[in-house]
Amino acid sequence: MSTTTHQHGAFITRAALGTILLSHGLLKVVVFTIPGTVGYFESLGLPAAAAYLTIFGELAGGTALLLGLYARLAALLSLPILLGAAWAHSGNGWVFSAEGGGWEFPVLLAVLAVAVALQGAGSFALRRLPVIDRFIPAALKA
Repeated sequence: MSTTTHQHGAFITRAALGTILLSHGLLKVVVFTIPGTVGYFESLGLPAAAAYLTIFGELAGGTALLLGLYARLAALLSLPILLGAAWAHSGNGWVFSAEGGGWEFPVLLAVLAVAVALQGAGSFALRRLPVIDRFIPAALKA
């Protein structure tokens, strides 16, 4: 497989994960509303701060992934959100089409996040911002 093909494959994985994260963050803000999302998290026994951090993580992480900014770091930081979603849906069974949604989709997204963390940003990526570049460890800049 050529390097170009690998880079395009990494881009597709990154773009798919970024699109899903960003859309789920927007869903929590626009459809469920922030107070509604906070209420849902609290019904699971989670603090309100977890809802705010999840919304921020999905919006910022999804945007970073779509732009290709610090893709490895964004993917790694999305893992707690995705594993938390798998936990939240674990009582609904495996299949995501089950009532309340199962855990298969969040686990797939977690696997995609691991793939992006391992592969890097791929093609069509901005890669980094000079303003914050010095604060990011070298291994996570790809």
